[in-house]
Amino acid sequence: MLLPLLACLLIFPGIVLGIGWPLTARLALDPAEKFVTCIALSLLGVFLFAWTVYVCALPVATLRALPALAATGLVLGRRSLITALQDAGARALLAAQIIVSAWCIGWLALVLSYSGGNWVADWFGHMQRTWFFLEHWPRDILFNGFDAMPSRPPLANIVNGAFLEITRQDFAHYQLCSTLLGSLAFLPAALLAKRFGGGRAMAILAVLFMLNPMFVQNATYAWTKLPTAFFVLTALYFFLRVHDADVPGSAGVLFSVSLAAGLLTHYSTGPYAVLFALAWLVLGWPRRREPAWWRSTAYAALAGGLVLATWFGWALIVYGWHEAFLTNTTVTDQAPTAGAQLQVIALNLRDTFVPHFLRTADFSMFAQRSLSGWWRDWFFQLYQVNFFFVFGCVAWAAILAALAHGWHDTTARRRAFWAIFIAGTATLGVAVHGARDTWGLAHICMQPLVLLGLACLAAHWTALGRTWQRTLVAGATVDFLLGIALQFGVQRGALDHWLTPDRFVVNTLSCYSLAAQMNLNAKLQNHWAFVGDMFAPHAALVSGLLGMLLLLAIIRAHRNRTMCP
Repeated sequence: MLLPLLACLLIFPGIVLGIGWPLTARLALDPAEKFVTCIALSLLGVFLFAWTVYVCALPVATLRALPALAATGLVLGRRSLITALQDAGARALLAAQIIVSAWCIGWLALVLSYSGGNWVADWFGHMQRTWFFLEHWPRDILFNGFDAMPSRPPLANIVNGAFLEITRQDFAHYQLCSTLLGSLAFLPAALLAKRFGGGRAMAILAVLFMLNPMFVQNATYAWTKLPTAFFVLTALYFFLRVHDADVPGSAGVLFSVSLAAGLLTHYSTGPYAVLFALAWLVLGWPRRREPAWWRSTAYAALAGGLVLATWFGWALIVYGWHEAFLTNTTVTDQAPTAGAQLQVIALNLRDTFVPHFLRTADFSMFAQRSLSGWWRDWFFQLYQVNFFFVFGCVAWAAILAALAHGWHDTTARRRAFWAIFIAGTATLGVAVHGARDTWGLAHICMQPLVLLGLACLAAHWTALGRTWQRTLVAGATVDFLLGIALQFGVQRGALDHWLTPDRFVVNTLSCYSLAAQMNLNAKLQNHWAFVGDMFAPHAALVSGLLGMLLLLAIIRAHRNRTMCP
């Protein structure tokens, strides 16, 4: 089992670089931009290839051609690739990504069963969707017994399926591919941090990502939120490049293609798409008499539309209008009247922005015999669903300070864009959730916004001064202990098992909440081995390696912060 996992670790980077490199190498971008663009185009290329295999009912073994195609792309583009790797900024970006990905994989190796708050079954449903495409399940199937196929877009599921066909079709490989895919959200965030604060910000951002509970938990939970954030942040980066004086000719198309890929990964991209479309028109309106602006707009719209048509066109043909567009929970969970729905939105906004310890919260749903499990859920419901704590217990305040520090140095036009973008995504990100949620909804649509905030914090780290830096270090330490170490200690059953060493691990895990037990039962009933099961005897070694990775990231951040121009 271990050898196929190691093979996956080698095949994944080869494919996400090789598929898109022949095209990316031709674009007038700097080396760091090329690597992020290459990975975005590679993931989209894997999706289009695997989607063609599925729609045309080709043998699923056809997917095994992907490594050969990637190797061909790398060989043909080896000179431009070597040239790009000679750039110090590109090497720093890739090195930071390797550290962040290894960090996420290390924590994944400690998970014996998913748990945390009321998160249950999503990982199971996405796994089913992956197998739906690999094994051509009936098209009227309901995932988890209630979720119709067209209710969610397929890009991440299909990409994961392609890697499983190439490596091995079991749940552990599905977990690993999901974590690798989710960890890539660091790349465009690092580009944005570099844009805002120079090359030194990328190494600092790696540490901020590694100590952020929202990022680490979502990277190790097998669903599609962070791959969505990757595409949304890539779209944001190229949207900003469109409005630079030295705009690359490909920026508009790369923006629209990345945004469309985000929509094909998760519909939480929707609020960003709405705001981007409005911003494109408003910021470009002074150029409305220029044919070049209309050409750029047409090319961007056409490229994005073609990407979207691959999924929506098929869904319309196979399922019809209603199933294709009206089966997502944004629609199905709506209140019966507009007034009632507005009330739901208002209450959801309140509960997303006000932490649960400042209002009445019902913790009876987290009743359990484990004290560590109870406290884990208490903090989980802050770090994953509250708008402020999702950045970090101190980081949110530092981000506000950083924004205030640079506010007057920005043009009025850019201030208006960022104010509308931040407020709009935060509001629409809650409003698109149809059902009432008394805990908060920061995890639904706001993850790209959170990662953008961390990029801003990394970019302004030096300008914040010593007092803020020390406060942030203290806050990040608290976040790590209560949002990461406690979370994964419970997902492993380590804390309770330490108190009762003679008890079987399964019995320890059954001491947790009903949601945790439902996740455990799904694992046991299906006889799935997690990545964590393979490393169960080596938890101390994994923990030691994680400590070394964090130390390495901190050393790089300190060195870059003091030495980089």
